[in-house]
Amino acid sequence: MGHYMDYAATSAVRPPEVAEAVARFLRGVGCSPGRAGHSGAMEAARLAFRCRRELTRIMGLPGDPGRVAFMQNATHALNTALWGLLAPGDTLVISQYDHNAVLRPAHYLSEHRGVELRMLSGSPDGSVDLDEAERLLDGARVLVVNIASNVLGTLMPLQPLAHMAHEAGAVVVVDAAQSAGHWSRSLATEGADVVAFTGHKGLLGPQGTGGLWVREGLEVDSLLVGGTGGDSRNRLMPPAMPDRLEAGTGNPPGMAGLLAGCRFLEGQGVDAIHAHEMSLKAELVDGLSSVPGLDVLSPPAPDGVPVVTVRAREMDAASLAEHLDREHGVQTRAGLHCAPEVHRILGTSEEGAVRFSLGWASSRCDVEAAVQGVDAVLRPVAVPVA
Repeated sequence: MGHYMDYAATSAVRPPEVAEAVARFLRGVGCSPGRAGHSGAMEAARLAFRCRRELTRIMGLPGDPGRVAFMQNATHALNTALWGLLAPGDTLVISQYDHNAVLRPAHYLSEHRGVELRMLSGSPDGSVDLDEAERLLDGARVLVVNIASNVLGTLMPLQPLAHMAHEAGAVVVVDAAQSAGHWSRSLATEGADVVAFTGHKGLLGPQGTGGLWVREGLEVDSLLVGGTGGDSRNRLMPPAMPDRLEAGTGNPPGMAGLLAGCRFLEGQGVDAIHAHEMSLKAELVDGLSSVPGLDVLSPPAPDGVPVVTVRAREMDAASLAEHLDREHGVQTRAGLHCAPEVHRILGTSEEGAVRFSLGWASSRCDVEAAVQGVDAVLRPVAVPVA
């Protein structure tokens, strides 16, 4: 695969145990949990429970593992949370750091469901104005916190935001797409009421996996309604989690792979993997900062997630990414990264930028190839010929 540096999109390089777990499930079980009482369905149900339990361990989510409902991805989970918590006349507070997985449903709810939408301002350094946040939260029903920016790699201050939101009577929904699997801090302890996550990024699972955790005592209405395998006489969705949010047959092969990914993380240590990623990020920032004609847009924050976004002064983002891939085997992502408001803050709304993102299998060799590749591509256009 060359030098894969697009983990923020998908952990395409996975531990071999993940693919093996998927294949083993398909060969040896192949059934759907909750859809019968025979041994195959019961084994699938046990696997689903083990996966929920492992997810709560990895992300520090308290209580019953059944508070985790499986979804297709974080977008599915965020839509479920927003549609399931907001009614006409309610107020939703989002931020400029949000992904389109939040921005698009938020604007749809504003235009078609009568939800009042307020947006917290962002900054190139990833900070927020807490005074502005307090004003915007007055009377709000829901606050969305994108805990880790997929463009800047910075973190939002969840604890103070959650405290203000709860004081205002708002529910705190955390988008953990970029943070789940990268560090072990508990979002619930810091104030999250609902956590949306995807399985195919830091958790190292297959695409088509993810979920929504909902704290005890809070109810989220179903986005989809249909069969759950139980309580079939009830014409409404069952009130208990996770069935309340899990209509239709899910993705048990994906659950098997996600469970394997979580177990790998637990065995290696999430904090140890994150320290490795952030050490490489620091080297990448240092190296790219020395390349003529290149601006490093991601702040050099010591915490955050392993994302480094750059802009070339004399070459568009798509061309830079293409040269890196074709000539140096360095795979990145160019464009707006589904986060147009962040690029508006950075002044890169027209052409976007190039994002390098690191993961569990990244190495110093990858970092060196990236720096050398960018330098080789840009130096001829950045340094005038005498």
